[in-house]
Amino acid sequence: MTKHLDAELGRIIEATHHDPFAVLGCHRDGDQALVRAYVPRAQEVRIAEGDLPMTRVPNTDLFEWSGDGTPLPKHYSLIWRDEGHREHIARDPYTFEPQVGDLDLYYFGEGRHRHAYRFLGSHEHEVDGVAGVLFAVWAPNAERVSVVGDFNEWDGRRHPMRVRGGNGVWELFIPDLEPQHVYKYEIRNRHSGQVFLKADPYAQRHELRPCTASVIAGTSSFKWNDADYLAARTDADWQHQPMSVYEVHLGSWQRDMEGEFLGFRELAHRLVEYVKDMGFTHVELLPITEHPFDLSWGYQTTGYFAPTSRFGTPDDFRYFVDCCHRNGIGVLLDWVPAHFPRDPHGLARFDGSPLYEHDDPRRGEHRDWDTLIFNYGRNEVKNFLLSSAVYWLKEMHVDGLRVDAVASMLYLDYSREEGDWVPNQYGGRENLEAIDFLRELNVVVHDECPGALTAAEESTSWPQVSRPTYLGGLGFDLKWNMGWMNDTLSYMAQEPIHRQYHHGMLTFSMLYAFTENFMLPFSHDEVVHGKQSMLHKMPGDEWQRHANLRALYTYQFTHPGKKVLFMGTEFGQGLEWNSAGALDWYVLDYPLHQGMQRLVRDLNRLYRESGALHRHEFDWQGFEWLDCNDSEQSVISFLRKGDGNELTAVVLNLTPVPRHGYRIGVPLPGSYREVLNSDSMHYGGSNLGNGSEPLVADELPWMNRAYSLPLTLPPLAGIVLRYEGEVPR
Repeated sequence: MTKHLDAELGRIIEATHHDPFAVLGCHRDGDQALVRAYVPRAQEVRIAEGDLPMTRVPNTDLFEWSGDGTPLPKHYSLIWRDEGHREHIARDPYTFEPQVGDLDLYYFGEGRHRHAYRFLGSHEHEVDGVAGVLFAVWAPNAERVSVVGDFNEWDGRRHPMRVRGGNGVWELFIPDLEPQHVYKYEIRNRHSGQVFLKADPYAQRHELRPCTASVIAGTSSFKWNDADYLAARTDADWQHQPMSVYEVHLGSWQRDMEGEFLGFRELAHRLVEYVKDMGFTHVELLPITEHPFDLSWGYQTTGYFAPTSRFGTPDDFRYFVDCCHRNGIGVLLDWVPAHFPRDPHGLARFDGSPLYEHDDPRRGEHRDWDTLIFNYGRNEVKNFLLSSAVYWLKEMHVDGLRVDAVASMLYLDYSREEGDWVPNQYGGRENLEAIDFLRELNVVVHDECPGALTAAEESTSWPQVSRPTYLGGLGFDLKWNMGWMNDTLSYMAQEPIHRQYHHGMLTFSMLYAFTENFMLPFSHDEVVHGKQSMLHKMPGDEWQRHANLRALYTYQFTHPGKKVLFMGTEFGQGLEWNSAGALDWYVLDYPLHQGMQRLVRDLNRLYRESGALHRHEFDWQGFEWLDCNDSEQSVISFLRKGDGNELTAVVLNLTPVPRHGYRIGVPLPGSYREVLNSDSMHYGGSNLGNGSEPLVADELPWMNRAYSLPLTLPPLAGIVLRYEGEVPR
């Protein structure tokens, strides 16, 4: 044996070899063949075809056979006996040629691979008629990478991988391996020699926490039944259609009788039935990507391609989405490219180096969340995130992504002290790499998945968040209106007697309402961490709190913008949201909470059926103030306008004082009918209002309009009047 070969064999034994195929497997020289295998703890090894005994290299677990290779098949099997005298048989994985295509590797290195999940990760695969699993992982600073799992005693010497080219992708095809086995990658850093055990970043399934291994998911056998829904979605004029979103944390919406999680399939039936009854058009799921810690609500993700195993398998999640679609319900997913956790089995220092994150903590760490920031300028990291977005939209049929914490991505100094951040190349605070990534994300999503939507949770005044990239925007379809949410809740928290001094907080939103495509959110963030429930943000006694909240929801559903309500807020849950248990559904035994739920149901119906309330939510054509200046009485009134004869007047009285004979100007003569009154006894109110009979406009100019209506304004309530005449064209 030459010194070179001795060194090569030594690297196999020490598990430091980057190309085990150069040593192991079958090496032919004409008709002669040398077969070499490394089988730790084997007592004896032989080649099954011909029952050819292999010879142990002294003092090692290396075995060799040499001889006439003519009768030896290309993919032979090895039989070995272990220390317990148990016999095993398997094809030698080191007889198979590289399987990852050169074009995949090229596009991956260029940062232009939108479907990297199709070759990275673990996949059922067939080579030369032999079935097995192909593993591939990116680890450019590794000296050696091995697949370890329950099929090889978690021994990193058993299945070392080969590295492909210069871009750091490692691969190995293991024949005869089947789905459902659990595995990780054992990675040895080339500089330090440290060994890390990591879950697969591209795995499509993971073990249930607290276990952290990946699972070979296998090829999906799910049969989709939502073709009609997807076709309609592609052609939909979504900007001019109603969109009312029910935000849900699946782990705490409902639970079973023992207090355990419901599975995706049972949730599908329960949730769809409820959402349809309540009239929402979409559900938005807090992140269901795999995450180790329940109380992170999924926002500290470790599995960017895997539905959490808390609720079932990937096909179970497909069933959930399919069930929603078959019932006309869209599915939006909270998706988190802003940061990732430090869990040792996850992405952090994946190959012993800052691979997915920045090395400099001033760029690579979020102090607030004790998490790490993606290196958006690295091609392979962009591929990872873009492929994750495409995966959920294409493979799971999700209808849109709500991108979390966009503001933290846009600004290098986000939540940082002076000196704790690194300016960009021009000396500014903008994260140019993140901006480019977000623009590319939106271009890719709209190109790959027509009809899919993206929404940004962006809490600053960054311009053109929801404007196309070709106009200089970020390219999102929608932006959460955090300013409207904060101002409105601050106003409503005031005692009614003081609201006249804060009137501008209620009307300010209309100065910028059409600068973006806004969603109006009352989300999970508003009902946790000491912020109180929506109900208990409201001042007054129990009746007044409910009245205030009913008025607030009436304002939300009649204000321009798509709607978002977090679960439980629709029936006025009294306690803050607790993700460790189910919602307090028992409060629906009480009339006021029943009334709140009925109001939200009717608001959804009115919003969906009234073109005036949804047809022009993103431009001034759909809105007109009647009076925004009556601060003394804390009353606002406005028109919402659709097409043709679609005209609606909205009046909100935000004090507990009834207003009799309150006159509003209207633009047209004829009849107006009160179609919703949040003070109705049906909702738990005092039942003061204008009745069900039509009101005929007087020819009395008012508020600079030619006609007017005298109204009764109920206390702490909103009324909606529908015009029943013909609007002149």
